[in-house]
Amino acid sequence: MVTVAGKVVVVTGGRRGLGAALVDEVLARGAAKVYSTARSAYADERPRVVPVALEVRSAESVAALAELAADAEIVFNNAGVLHPAPLLAGDFAQVAETFDVNVFGPLRVARAFAPVLAANGGGALVNMHSVLSWLAGSGAYGASKAAAWSLTNSLRLELAPQHTHVVGVHAGFIDTDMVSAIERTKAKPADVAARIVDGLEAGNTEVLADEVSVAVKSALSGPVDHLVVPAAG
Repeated sequence: MVTVAGKVVVVTGGRRGLGAALVDEVLARGAAKVYSTARSAYADERPRVVPVALEVRSAESVAALAELAADAEIVFNNAGVLHPAPLLAGDFAQVAETFDVNVFGPLRVARAFAPVLAANGGGALVNMHSVLSWLAGSGAYGASKAAAWSLTNSLRLELAPQHTHVVGVHAGFIDTDMVSAIERTKAKPADVAARIVDGLEAGNTEVLADEVSVAVKSALSGPVDHLVVPAAG
């Protein structure tokens, strides 16, 4: 089990939304320091927060973060992008960007921080997926989150020898700017963040952060044509 109290934590995409809620949550649980990233530089006056500019599509930017945060013990791979356009008709550049941010971004972070975590005792890597990892109908976003789920499950095996605990998180719609235009029932970011950290500290390898994720996970043994995003309403 990995406790947060006294630990040095990295949260990518920590400026707003779920990332900001994760920063608040680990601070409340006694984290010693939190490196919180965003695509552009920003300020955070809290003494235990170190705001950092990070572009997860850039290996150089990720490497610079790993060098700065050489004391990191827990890494939350939270940064992501949402382009839900259809796979066949959508802008292919957006499809490519979605995979670069949501799949290759977390992989770049994992590769850069693996030796850091090993040097600091193993620690933990927490990757954000989505209930849409398991549901058809959300275009490149869902496909990228399915790939991220597989990525996490393989990283868990590869990082086990260095005693790095790997957690995969699935959640439905969260009340953030990213999905503000989508008319769905949404969970509060603070509630999801608390469940994620609860799961991490309990030693779970997978966190189903809301009831929607629990229900969809239980349906995975059924017919694949039933695994479709339901119509809004």
